[in-house]
Amino acid sequence: MPTVPVSSAPRTRTASAVGILLVLMLALSGCVYEYDDGSADAGAPASAPASADAALPQDPAANQPVSGAELDAWVVQALPGAEGQVLHTNFGILEPDEEREETTANLPEGSYAVTLACRSPRRVSFSVGHDDVDLVDLNLRCGTSRVNVVYLPADVTLTIKVEAKAGANFAYRVSRI
Repeated sequence: MPTVPVSSAPRTRTASAVGILLVLMLALSGCVYEYDDGSADAGAPASAPASADAALPQDPAANQPVSGAELDAWVVQALPGAEGQVLHTNFGILEPDEEREETTANLPEGSYAVTLACRSPRRVSFSVGHDDVDLVDLNLRCGTSRVNVVYLPADVTLTIKVEAKAGANFAYRVSRI
């Protein structure tokens, strides 16, 4: 069987053509065409501040406990208007490692919304229950409010405990739905 000589010329040309094409693609990939689309940002100076980024951390002072008129304003914001009859509400300041416990008056049978809120650099623990029944046991991340719906039998007195490892503001409300 005769052997056919293989020419290396076509492979060299193919390899060099691929190499040139690769270099051109890399060179052109760095080019960007920019144009004025007429949006409001087009005239903004290059040193203009960027918009707020959700990945940026919040101001640490925003979670520091407050007192006086600032505390009253925070409570209004943290516990917005309630739907239904408000039967118990309280707010205040906790010192580090302080625990506070309160009880409500006897509550009639029905469904209730228990709204909890806190302001602190650390989480605040809330516990709501009656007799030996825990209805809510929550370590709340401060800066948010939490609404828990509970059903109570007739003539129940709720026990509400609030505990903070760091100084904190707390607020809660029990309202009938």
